[in-house]
Amino acid sequence: MATRPPVGLPRLSRRSRILLIVGAVVLVGLITGSRLLGTYVNWLWFGEVGFRSVYGIELATRFGLFFAVGLLVGGLVALNLILAYRSRPVFVPVSGPDDPVARYRSVVTRRMKLFAIGLPVIVGVIAGGSAQGDWQKIQLFFNATMFNETDAEFGHDIGFYAFQLPFYTWLLSWLFIATAVSFVGAVVAHYLFGGIRLAGRGGQLSGPARTHLSIVAGVFVLLKAVAYFFDRYQLLFSDRNEKFTGATYTDLNAVLPAKLILLCIAVFCAIAFFTGAVLRNLQLPAIATVLLVLSSILVGAAWPAVLEQFSVRPNAIEKEADSIGRNIAATKEAFGLTDDKVETKPYEGKQNVSLDELKNDQATLGNIRLLDPAVISKTFTQFQQLRPFYAFPEKLDVDRYKVDSQLQDYIVAVRELNTAGIPQGQRDWINQHLIYTHGNGMVFAEASKINSPADQGGNGGYPVFEVAEVDQEGKVKPGPFGVQQPRTYFGELGSDADYAIVGGRDGGSPGEYDTDRSQYTYDGKGGVRIGGLFNKLVFAAAYGERNILFNSAIGEDSRIIFNRHPRERVEKVAPWLTVDGDPYPAVVDGKITWIVDGYTTLENYPYARRTSLASATNDSLPGVAQQPNKDVSYIRNSVKATVDAYDGSVTLYAMDEKDPVLRAWMGVFPGTVKANSDMSQSLREHLRYPEDLFKVQRETLARYHVDQPRDFYSGVSFWGVPSDPTIDNVTTAEQQQQNSQQPRDQQPPFYVLAGDPTGDPNKVSFQLTSALVRQNREFMASYVSVRSDPDNYGKISVLTLNNEAKGPQQIQTQFLTSGEVSSELNLLTQRQTKVVYGNLLTLPVGGGLLYVEPIYIERASQNTQFPQLYKVLVSFGDKVGYAPTLKEALEKVLSGSSAQLPDQNGETPGGTTTPPTSTTPPGSSNGQTTELQQAVKDIQSALAAIKAAQGSGDFAALGNAYKALDEATKKFETASAAAPQTSQSSVAPSPTPTG
Repeated sequence: MATRPPVGLPRLSRRSRILLIVGAVVLVGLITGSRLLGTYVNWLWFGEVGFRSVYGIELATRFGLFFAVGLLVGGLVALNLILAYRSRPVFVPVSGPDDPVARYRSVVTRRMKLFAIGLPVIVGVIAGGSAQGDWQKIQLFFNATMFNETDAEFGHDIGFYAFQLPFYTWLLSWLFIATAVSFVGAVVAHYLFGGIRLAGRGGQLSGPARTHLSIVAGVFVLLKAVAYFFDRYQLLFSDRNEKFTGATYTDLNAVLPAKLILLCIAVFCAIAFFTGAVLRNLQLPAIATVLLVLSSILVGAAWPAVLEQFSVRPNAIEKEADSIGRNIAATKEAFGLTDDKVETKPYEGKQNVSLDELKNDQATLGNIRLLDPAVISKTFTQFQQLRPFYAFPEKLDVDRYKVDSQLQDYIVAVRELNTAGIPQGQRDWINQHLIYTHGNGMVFAEASKINSPADQGGNGGYPVFEVAEVDQEGKVKPGPFGVQQPRTYFGELGSDADYAIVGGRDGGSPGEYDTDRSQYTYDGKGGVRIGGLFNKLVFAAAYGERNILFNSAIGEDSRIIFNRHPRERVEKVAPWLTVDGDPYPAVVDGKITWIVDGYTTLENYPYARRTSLASATNDSLPGVAQQPNKDVSYIRNSVKATVDAYDGSVTLYAMDEKDPVLRAWMGVFPGTVKANSDMSQSLREHLRYPEDLFKVQRETLARYHVDQPRDFYSGVSFWGVPSDPTIDNVTTAEQQQQNSQQPRDQQPPFYVLAGDPTGDPNKVSFQLTSALVRQNREFMASYVSVRSDPDNYGKISVLTLNNEAKGPQQIQTQFLTSGEVSSELNLLTQRQTKVVYGNLLTLPVGGGLLYVEPIYIERASQNTQFPQLYKVLVSFGDKVGYAPTLKEALEKVLSGSSAQLPDQNGETPGGTTTPPTSTTPPGSSNGQTTELQQAVKDIQSALAAIKAAQGSGDFAALGNAYKALDEATKKFETASAAAPQTSQSSVAPSPTPTG
């Protein structure tokens, strides 16, 4: 009986093939074209900042990995496909006229080169594209350094776990993938060419196919034996016990021996596969495979589970004591909390102090900060914005400067460009990118000082501003600290698409807005030259903006400035760093300079606790970039980076030259990080201990201040980070739910200028501080501070309290339940006045704890609202002080010490007067009027009358007092609305562009 020959797949017409080829070329061109464009733009940018070697090394490593891994995986797949084809049977029976295997076999045979080359290439490209992202592991492996510290179990240097073990496991994973894909490819090829047949009872497997597949399977099992060998070291990162990290008793006494046993069985199994390939017998490999699987279940899983359940858990404290001790020692080392860096001493926590006991704490009492940098940004905006296209960050920064040889802390902020503030009618491309190109100046406000309080007849409750800026005539006003160039082209505001084209205007006339009466032309070295036609085409394509190509004002020497955020610039030039979320500005050698902290981290440090960066650094502080959601078990503040606010130049300085991870990266990128000795003294004076690192360390200290394994296991002595008592947790939770983030309610650490807590209390020290409470309780457990002064930078002090001293939440409750405080604040709230609670500072004074919290008021439900310091809350022991000035509030809780207390308006503890620092005293020119001042005074008078009437029981007087308060509140709202509003009323000038 005649049968039809097998029908092949339908063939494409010549026209269809051409269209498919053209479509594929266009698709590849679009994908590669955008990548090549981005690569060239980055190449130009890295050349601008002088870090082109970093980009070149990264690109070379990525390309090397792409081709190496692609060749490995694709080559092995190609080799196995070729072996499967060459070992195919000579005669392959066809099951019938519609045999699908025969049809596909025919198609493949006709296009053998296409499939033999195309499939391995596709697999190789996919593998290479996935592998090139791991370039950092490869570079660290080839530039590994020694830690000179060994692990407690195997005795290897920590560098083995930091640099070598990650590479070995990475390489092993790709060998697994290559072998597995090759095995699958070989099976498919043998099936297609008849080496494997499913017909018949149990199917058929040709001798060559059996040999081929047995060898590939044997290689896979042999790799598994190697994996068992390296799995032993991974036990040092075990999280079997939720109380600590590292190899547990079960890991060391059950899992570790099991790994060695399984290693031996896997080698035997691999030999069985190779033997089966030679003998052409699958029984031996099958038996060995069953043995490996059963051993994995019994030895690798069941036995550890039995030991854990019946031996370890009933005696956990004794069994895990050694492992816990290793965990404590390793964690302290990995997070920089060793005894040479942390000084712990008991603190009495007195409830009452005498005058003599306060004499040693004048450095703290004389520098209590009244301005909260997270609250007063709107006040800075109200008085110092000048034009709507300038703005300040949501959270301002705290730094310190010397005034007449005395250290003073300041709230500082750069008046940055914010193109989103350009009035709607003027927001075109020319204004956004050619005219409004830079910010103007830097604003300073002494943190412990406000202007004259309202109850003394002045315009009170606001910062005393000092400014370095360009005045209306285009002249530089250097301000109090000698700023030479106030124009700022780089800052924290703006978006990724925010670029400016500056300098080199055709015609030579200045075209950038400087002030209402002057224009400016950028003469710095920042930015990429854009004058040539090719670069214009490149950036026009990169930003999708044809105006770049056709605007006639862009001259030969013009530059395009982009990547303007200091944090982003540091992240790009040092991709191996984890960058702190809060850069801050400082005046260094006459230049406005952004200072950015960089961390080196490791995911796996033997026995060290793993900490989530995102969770540990997440708190109630607004306007701070969040850290990536990754776990680290080692962290160092190894680099201090600076970014010039005018020309954008980036400089990296080694802060911790002993850090082995930093030394490894300096080997990868030689010459990119300057030595610590190259740092100028003026820069050192403005270095701050970084907040994100301190947050990680305080969370670690909350557990790892405990030294004894037994106490650590019980957890009774653990501490916790208090929640922020000054925020509305419900509102915060709602906001975070909208942002799909976890609620941020932890109290942030605070920068303060205070006496040295464990050294000389009369020496003023700039510190980052935090209160810690007992675990799951609100009582104070300790006070942690770290110093930022050049001579003792990074020294951490821990004052431990054993009594039941109140913690921040309890103090806030004490404040708000005080009769005078609650009645007055409730009345203000009822009169449409918003009460804003400033940061609650905890300060060790006289052997006890002093709490200070500024209270601000602002108009409710108004676009022009801005906080004004209204009163100061103070607590010491069981006493609460509530007064318009810090001095008066302190007098209520520190009896007999009035002569030694500071005055927030200039008087210092010794009776001396702080030198006047304001070059622009607030007044009507800053948005305040006599009516507004009088309204504030009337509100306070009415509140005092209400309190007096409540005490006397005179209801008629009480009614009159409420009426007076209502009238005063209305006057306050009317006067506030009528006050000059710089942020709203200013209209951006529109200089005529030159092209």
